[in-house]
Amino acid sequence: MRHILALSTMLSAFWLVNSGHYKPLLLFFMVVSVLLVVGLCHALDVVDGESQPLNLTFTIPAYWLWLIWQVVISNIDVARRVWMGVDSISPQVIMVTADQKSDLGIVIYANSITLTPGTVSIDLEGNQISVHALTEQSAADLLTGEMNRRVCRVER
Repeated sequence: MRHILALSTMLSAFWLVNSGHYKPLLLFFMVVSVLLVVGLCHALDVVDGESQPLNLTFTIPAYWLWLIWQVVISNIDVARRVWMGVDSISPQVIMVTADQKSDLGIVIYANSITLTPGTVSIDLEGNQISVHALTEQSAADLLTGEMNRRVCRVER
């Protein structure tokens, strides 16, 4: 029931933010649309803790902001290395350990690695992630464990 209520709330908020109109007819359409979508999701049995992780509701926004900043920094570094030429890269494959408690946490960590330019998660076995890094610096930054710790904090 908590997950259905959370889904309804998020869909309603999404509708209101994107619509920008608060007239009774449009609010009625919002209610009908949300009820139809939530009813369909419930009938298909797709509303659960995995698809609607309520425990991440308050912790994930701060992580997103940090990750966006890391993507910007990495993007600038990769662009700089493209201009510097082939001598500025030193590709390598490293192994990092995911300390997260759940599969969702490990997936968030692996996807965060891939979202950051210059690194790509290429394999995941258990809690070991194989990562292709474009440079020694990007590998060293990943091996510091900062991203791992931040994802663990999101998951708490």
